[in-house]
Amino acid sequence: MALKDKLARPADPAKIQKLIKKYGGSETDVWAISATNGFVRFDGTTVVLRRTMLGRINVGKGEKRIPVRHITAIQIKPASPLEGFIQFSLGGGNEVRSRFGHQSRDARSDENSMPFSLGEQRQFETLRDAIEASLAAAVVGSVVQAAPAPDALDQLRKLGELREAGVLSEEEFAEKKAVLMQRL
Repeated sequence: MALKDKLARPADPAKIQKLIKKYGGSETDVWAISATNGFVRFDGTTVVLRRTMLGRINVGKGEKRIPVRHITAIQIKPASPLEGFIQFSLGGGNEVRSRFGHQSRDARSDENSMPFSLGEQRQFETLRDAIEASLAAAVVGSVVQAAPAPDALDQLRKLGELREAGVLSEEEFAEKKAVLMQRL
């Protein structure tokens, strides 16, 4: 099997169905499944990391739920012949930098990371892309909401033009002008 084919292997739909029955979630979620460590699922607002099998040895059982708005960075270390990992950085988190050559091993015991094999890498890249798209949409949404109000002087100038064009009466102009002058 070529390297390209190994990297392109999607998550197994039958495996996803089993995980949904056991742990919840939906078929519409983005799933990235590690055969030996567990899975990461993204529903559009929350990232869920759950360790299973060998993954429980280093981190323990249970799941970690991360609201996507708390994620400040996503790192993927591509899989070497053995394994790679995806890691989520959180605002206010206390990240420990791994020693050179020990990143993959240290990721096994990091509660915000999930190791994966070479054949599972594409699933985790797809997961990363979906989360980053959600983060980018949230940033664009917050920029639109935070757009500054029109300048009061510019609005006053436009009111004068409307008065001159006969759209506003002198009384209407005076009322609007008084409101705008309070903003200055």
